[in-house]
Amino acid sequence: MTLSKLRDFLDSHNVKYLVISHSLAYTAQGVAALAHVSGKKLAKTVIVKIDGILAMAVIPASFHVDLDRLRMLTGAQTVEIASELEFKDAFPDCETGAMPPFGNLYDMSVYADASLAEHEEITFTAGTHRELVRMNWEDMARLVNPTVDRLIYQHAAVA
Repeated sequence: MTLSKLRDFLDSHNVKYLVISHSLAYTAQGVAALAHVSGKKLAKTVIVKIDGILAMAVIPASFHVDLDRLRMLTGAQTVEIASELEFKDAFPDCETGAMPPFGNLYDMSVYADASLAEHEEITFTAGTHRELVRMNWEDMARLVNPTVDRLIYQHAAVA
């Protein structure tokens, strides 16, 4: 994928953003290291199934989604991490695992960890394993309208 779908959307809303190219990386922590972005400031998009419906959980790269917390937040019976097979067709313009946190472009609900809102900017993968987008959190929140709450384990950062 090129950034075209996301870029067109951001440009149509007159949003300022920066594209950061980096060498190939598949893990959020690997991307953070290559792009010299703190794992707490790089957002990763985790695809979850909430009562069987795909949704996005957007959290800092150095943490894991607290599925029980997300289940309580949504009032769902079940919340689980979706497998790549379950979600890859939902993002035909993205490389698998590199979806931007713009669920509105893919007809998905978005849940964002509150710690991301504490920063002025958000940085995230932009559809490929070689590009990031950095933009103002307020612009992202306005365009995506995520449910913002605590979604991560407070005690368990990924090494």
